[in-house]
Amino acid sequence: MQPTPVRLAAALAVAAASLEAQAAGFALIEQNASGLGNAYAGQAAAAYDASTVFFNPAGMTRLGGPQIVLSGHLIKPRAEFRDNGSTAAPLQTLGGNGGDAGGVGFVPNLYYTHPVNDRLTLGIGINAPFGLKTEYDADWVGRFLAVNSKVESINVNPALAVKLNDTVSVGLGIDYQKLDATLTNMVNYSAAIAGGGGPIVPGLQGLATVKGDDWGWGWNAGLMADLGATRIGVNYRSEIDYTLAGSVSFGNRPAALAAALPDGPVTAKTTMPASASLSVFHALSPTVDLLADLTWTGWSSFDKLAIVRTSGALVGATPENWDDTLRYSVGINYKPGGAWTWRAGIAYDETPVPDRYRTPRIPDQNRTWLALGGQFRIDRANAVDFGYAHLFVPNADMSASVNNTAPGAGVLRGEYDNAVDILSAQYTHTF
Repeated sequence: MQPTPVRLAAALAVAAASLEAQAAGFALIEQNASGLGNAYAGQAAAAYDASTVFFNPAGMTRLGGPQIVLSGHLIKPRAEFRDNGSTAAPLQTLGGNGGDAGGVGFVPNLYYTHPVNDRLTLGIGINAPFGLKTEYDADWVGRFLAVNSKVESINVNPALAVKLNDTVSVGLGIDYQKLDATLTNMVNYSAAIAGGGGPIVPGLQGLATVKGDDWGWGWNAGLMADLGATRIGVNYRSEIDYTLAGSVSFGNRPAALAAALPDGPVTAKTTMPASASLSVFHALSPTVDLLADLTWTGWSSFDKLAIVRTSGALVGATPENWDDTLRYSVGINYKPGGAWTWRAGIAYDETPVPDRYRTPRIPDQNRTWLALGGQFRIDRANAVDFGYAHLFVPNADMSASVNNTAPGAGVLRGEYDNAVDILSAQYTHTF
């Protein structure tokens, strides 16, 4: 018996709750495996399958009967710090390079579409539009700036599409999205005690942990024009505002600092960015398709990260001042006949992180994608997609950032050796 969409949705929600992944900034474009082989070129116009709920809901009108898509992505970022003259924190040892701050993350997606009639199609997607994890050795040189950083998201996206005529379709969706964040760093208790006039005792430190979560609302809308051999798609996803509520705690806190550094409730306001895509899909011949895409992301909404106690006292504030970005991609499909389709694509993904505001929590840089993939159609109702991409990332310098130091933290000087590998698979069933 086929698993129902409700059962699969419940399983996916459990899997998504343990997300550990990293992408440009911390947005995740990995929303299907069928697009990875094209480096996600043309996704707002391709409408390969039910995952168009995310990339352009208007594309649902191109699908046949009810369809379910279940996909998963293994993402392996590398972020290795190389020290180049860092300064130890007051009354502390320098520490090591922290190991590989990346890790292996798993990102699942689920989509279901159902045509009501020739004009109207309903759909739903459950996915993770944002995710991040960096984790360093607890004794590394930058431990007073960051040890563990984790952002997880779950997005529930019901949508509908209407076919206005034989050429134009429009789509609209609602996003109900949860954001969950955990941030840790070591605190230099020795410097805090000495700064308050207490005794000088080297080597006192402990782990500060901030946790918070919130649900937010957003929306997405798209338009698709079918011009025969060419399709053009436009899609927009709105900002989502959050006020994360949680707590801060201090491990191994000396009694002398109990009043100055109490555990307790905290909040943090943040905004996940809007994005807009323009895509083109062109059937050059019966065997070759060409795809292209331009996507804008409004990362300038992420200007600072301030953690505040409910009393109004500031726990910490980090200037971010991120920039809006563009992502450029082109792809090609080759269909030799029979059950197989082969895909390739390249993309250039701008980082939103200015050199001056880079942090060890997100040591991001521009990236160039090279991707390959394909599809094997088992029969009329069932297909398997797969893809692989390697992301080439230039070294990310920390020396010039205003975020490479903090009171009692020393100075972090050096650069990151970064790269990302992505492996994806997808099963599609049309009822």
